[in-house]
Amino acid sequence: MSESDYPGFDGVEPYGTARDVDAERAHRKRMCALGYRIFGAMRWGQLGDGHVSARDPEQTDHFWLLDWGVPFSEATVDRLVLVGPGDGVESVNTAGYNIHAPILDARSDAVSAAHTHTQFGTPWSANVEPFRALSQESCAFVFDQAMFDDEEVEVLSFDGGKRIAAALGDNKLCILRNHGLLTVGQTVEAAVGWFVMAERVAEVHVKAPDGKAISDAAARIAATTLSPEHAGWRIFQWLQRSLVPDPTVVD
Repeated sequence: MSESDYPGFDGVEPYGTARDVDAERAHRKRMCALGYRIFGAMRWGQLGDGHVSARDPEQTDHFWLLDWGVPFSEATVDRLVLVGPGDGVESVNTAGYNIHAPILDARSDAVSAAHTHTQFGTPWSANVEPFRALSQESCAFVFDQAMFDDEEVEVLSFDGGKRIAAALGDNKLCILRNHGLLTVGQTVEAAVGWFVMAERVAEVHVKAPDGKAISDAAARIAATTLSPEHAGWRIFQWLQRSLVPDPTVVD
């Protein structure tokens, strides 16, 4: 099965679809708004914490974030704000800007980053330990994760975000000490999909911290199907269909 050959997602353009700049911008913004809706449906971000970004395909040093104060469950395309170098960021989550701007600057391959405070990702992060191969889903991350061991949990400085970007490196997951999980993707869909899967993995680690891990050899076999970028994209499709069954609510 090829990356784009996924049956069962009626009305969804295949993974890797090429679009012109305007169509790509519209797609990324729509997926970003849906990503916030997915987080809201999972009861995340209720304290104003968290953010999903979407890099602009034309002004590539700019990205879209949800307007400050808009509940995730009410995210729409027209409530996204474009921010970039030198812009005032009063209209968006300040920590969100400080985290996403350095990451997207350092990672030319990344279109999106996702972060919020969750029931299991945040407590697991206090252990300052990476994920182990304790579950099938863990295999998507055990060879592709980083740790940010730093006490700037509020990320009020741009330098704090630069340190997160440096810790993340080329990985798709970074566990932020005492803070929670952060994921990046080559699509908005993958960043959101990886985040939700990472939270599921964190739940296993919190509930079975002394569980017996599978071997590296077995984990690498599972990772061949679980860790590719298009797998994160596919997770998003399942989440959207289940949690935001009418995607036109963001239009």
